[in-house]
Amino acid sequence: MLALLPLLLALGAAARWVPTPDTVLWVSGGGRGGVHTFRVPLLAATPGGALLACAEGRKRSAADVGAKIIACRRSPDRGPTACPPPPPQVAADDGWGGDGLNLGALAGAGGEVLLLFARCAHPPNSCGPPSTLLLRSRDGGRSWDPPQNLSHLLHGEVFAPGPGSGIQKQREPFRGRVLFCGHGSLERDGVSLLLSDDGGRSWRRGGVLPAIPFGAPRRPRDFTPDECQPYELPDGSIAVSIRNQNQFRCRCRMVARSWDGGETLPPAAVTFDPALPDPAVAAGAAVTQGLVLFSNPAHESQRVNLTLRWSFDNGTTWWGRGLRVWAGPSGYSALAAPPPEDQGSAPLVYLIYEKGRSLSTESVSLATISLAGDP
Repeated sequence: MLALLPLLLALGAAARWVPTPDTVLWVSGGGRGGVHTFRVPLLAATPGGALLACAEGRKRSAADVGAKIIACRRSPDRGPTACPPPPPQVAADDGWGGDGLNLGALAGAGGEVLLLFARCAHPPNSCGPPSTLLLRSRDGGRSWDPPQNLSHLLHGEVFAPGPGSGIQKQREPFRGRVLFCGHGSLERDGVSLLLSDDGGRSWRRGGVLPAIPFGAPRRPRDFTPDECQPYELPDGSIAVSIRNQNQFRCRCRMVARSWDGGETLPPAAVTFDPALPDPAVAAGAAVTQGLVLFSNPAHESQRVNLTLRWSFDNGTTWWGRGLRVWAGPSGYSALAAPPPEDQGSAPLVYLIYEKGRSLSTESVSLATISLAGDP
């Protein structure tokens, strides 16, 4: 009966879920701090009660290609990130030349925070060979160790993490394993996993799900798995919510599964979920309090209507129409929830997303949602 208590509470409260007023973390435009546009938000609930948010600061324009910084903000008490938000920190800066860096994924591993990002992920631009870099924080995001280069594992291929969150498995098989998902680029797209069984010190390739055809120009309706977000289900299996770049079979999300801790991503296990319409975008997915949570602009073709959905049966079905967080322009999003031992009597989930009134890239905002139904 105790195991069912969170589920029963959620069933009674789900109809009353409301987000708090958004906290605006970054505003694009005007060249504030040498940045033209903030995009690609990431979020992690860190040990000790802190909330860490990061985003790309695109220096010259809103374009994917170009010089960037990684900007982060940290709230020490998982409140609404304070008002006004705490000052930003620059976790990485690629200068002003070439293609630049691309976020990225955040993950907690034991008492540390890992931040994975790519450089030169848009060949044939003049930045150099593609690389994937790992930053480690031993103090909850206050400071970062020098980057660890993982490119030798990737044999010259692009591995653009997420965008979103990595995970550390809480169940067997391979309990404690840290896992990131990433995608390729252009003609050599598809998703693959990076795995670590020693807390992120060493890494190796895991399952791969390539696009079809691979290494050829993309066409509409091709099978093109792209930006991806993994999460662990109660049976210990891994689900990966994937951007369906070329709308193969539907204008909706695709989901891959792994039952061996991310060692493989069998093509036969890929499904498509028409209940989750998607305009080909990076989306948030997480598991907390017995619920699978999903966030995206819930529209088949436009980046509008940012919606939080939840499932009581591991993503097989989704409850109602979800919670509309923002009706207007909205883009990439990510979800985070504190571990159960830190949740208390009023469990929370945090949703960070791109938000605007005319364009989805006008700001990066944070919503806090009580799963108990309290405003």
